[in-house]
Amino acid sequence: MELLARAQQLERDGRDIIHMEVGEPDFPTPAAVLAAAHAGLADGRVRYTPAAGLPALREAIAAWYEQAFGAKVAPSRIIVTAGASGALMLALALLTEPGDGWLLTDPGYPCNRELVAAFNGRPLPLHVDAGTGFQPTAALLREAWQDGVRGLVVATPANPTGAVLTPNELDALADTTAALGGTLIVDEIYQGLVYDAPAASVLARRQDCFVVNSFSKYFGMTGWRLGWLVVPEGAERQAEMLAQHYFISASTPAQLAALAAFSKDNLVDLELRRQILAERRDVLVDGLESLGLRIAARPSGAFYVWTDVSARTDDSTKLAHRLLEEAGVATTPGLDFVSREAHRYLRIAYTTDVARIAQALERISRVI
Repeated sequence: MELLARAQQLERDGRDIIHMEVGEPDFPTPAAVLAAAHAGLADGRVRYTPAAGLPALREAIAAWYEQAFGAKVAPSRIIVTAGASGALMLALALLTEPGDGWLLTDPGYPCNRELVAAFNGRPLPLHVDAGTGFQPTAALLREAWQDGVRGLVVATPANPTGAVLTPNELDALADTTAALGGTLIVDEIYQGLVYDAPAASVLARRQDCFVVNSFSKYFGMTGWRLGWLVVPEGAERQAEMLAQHYFISASTPAQLAALAAFSKDNLVDLELRRQILAERRDVLVDGLESLGLRIAARPSGAFYVWTDVSARTDDSTKLAHRLLEEAGVATTPGLDFVSREAHRYLRIAYTTDVARIAQALERISRVI
């Protein structure tokens, strides 16, 4: 965020900045979603919804799970939240007692550590690397488990690496977590943004996990701040009560807008966006490798490339600042995401069009 603030200042000073630092694609909110929001506002539908969300929206999410992934999820198990962050917060609040440990992949999304700590839990790094495709395995999980661990939080596709777990790999993690007496939380916020295999959900194969999702990434509604949590059967009432305490309810205009996200025409448009992102990924990966920068594991999802820059620098944070100041290319240093060898990595997002990616690669080449 410091780099983003500096990039915005440079833009105000007249510099041309190519933004590849923040997890927000350049696509606009879909037209159908905007139209639904306008209609709801025009009708004056701005009062509180039930704490768990509009019944129609929970039903629409459940129908989408069945249609897209063959997963049968009762609408009563779906709690609509203020973004995926609100969903993960709700799951951790429901599950965490003071002192409980949560295993979090390292590298991984940095806010997860702070959310665990907010409920007096202990964030425990689970180190993953290119050898396992930057995702945990059942063997790594068993090795890292210790007394007082409550469970594992895993993301697929993952931020910052774009790594995707196969259904069988997720099954193995879920089985191992359960056998060790823990709970698995699966972050599927980038679900749908996969490029080398069909999109999948853990809910198609099992119902004992907590699943976090969002309208931000695949559905293109970042600033609307709307997500959801799927809880196992039996946890619905407790999750709803906590949602009442923490949020009252998610934004009503955002929920009304999201009802249009599942329309047939909108889903067709979202698929076109996914194809555009796949093209961007290939251009960026190939371009970075041509500059002598190593991609330890080719990303299969999300919209990030976890780039090993150690052949060109011994300090990725300094390089990120140089790229911004000297080349007008905003990236994110590894320091945000990983506790070991952070100096080796940059996260570079392909959240701008192919022409700008090509321009960014040319600018990066001049610096390195």
